[in-house]
Amino acid sequence: MSGYMIFSGTSNPELAEEIANYLEMPLSKAKINCFSDGEISVQIAESVRGKDVFIVQPTSAPANANLMELLIMTDALKRSSAKSITAVVPYYGYARQDRKAAPRVPISAKLVANLMETAGITRVVTVDLHASQIQGFFDIPVDNLYGAILFMDYIKSKNLPNPIIASPDIGGVARARYFASKLGLDMVIVDKRREKANVAEVMNVIGDVKGKDVILIDDMVDTAGTMVKGAKALKELGATSVMACCTHPVLSGPAYERIEEGDLDELVVSNTIPMQKESKKIKVLSTAHMLGEVIRRVHNNESVNSLFDLSSS
Repeated sequence: MSGYMIFSGTSNPELAEEIANYLEMPLSKAKINCFSDGEISVQIAESVRGKDVFIVQPTSAPANANLMELLIMTDALKRSSAKSITAVVPYYGYARQDRKAAPRVPISAKLVANLMETAGITRVVTVDLHASQIQGFFDIPVDNLYGAILFMDYIKSKNLPNPIIASPDIGGVARARYFASKLGLDMVIVDKRREKANVAEVMNVIGDVKGKDVILIDDMVDTAGTMVKGAKALKELGATSVMACCTHPVLSGPAYERIEEGDLDELVVSNTIPMQKESKKIKVLSTAHMLGEVIRRVHNNESVNSLFDLSSS
């Protein structure tokens, strides 16, 4: 018997199954139900005593229910004498509230970190945190994996004649610069002014995109307002095509309609969050092999960082 076990919450069971298939092992069994009033009920259906346990559960929408399910599963495993409990949270909910950006507001990303630790989680594996400093909210190890590893080969396979990397805002420059450096490409910046949450107005593009195939890079796409307006501004300045690579397909509200009707030629995302609809403009890449390999390395006390050094070289 393996010294570790993988459990899945109800948030993204397809991804958990893919990870288990990569590792050539079955998903462990847990009974997850709800009482009539909506309270979550969990029972671990096999022994976990002395095992390293991994729970695959992104805290995407419905964020509150999925987060609570993760915490309750963790408590059940802790009380069942699991040796360690690693939360594999491909998408970390509440990450956008990572600081006091206005008076009298919470730092919800820190609150979620506290909840996870208090429940008994001993390690967190996640992908492309919205703000990398969230790792410092934890007093346990956090592996923040680079979504870039998924997109590099796909971008190369497109054989774009005149590719250039673009950041959709000033805050994403470091992420876009990393891509540009690894792919040996130039970079431009879409400068926008955000009047309020989920509403963005593109103001200017810093750099020349005339005749270029632009690749917008971001960690998530939510309502798609920023991406679609950015694509429109880039094409008005002479861009030949605009593709966007975003790790987390939150895709809430009018996102799908905006993508279908807008100037964005293609949106490439990962499966950290399950898709709610299909779209001919959206390409989904799997994180299963990356997460599966990280799980194996964590259990075997091997380097996780070397995985990315090799893959992105």
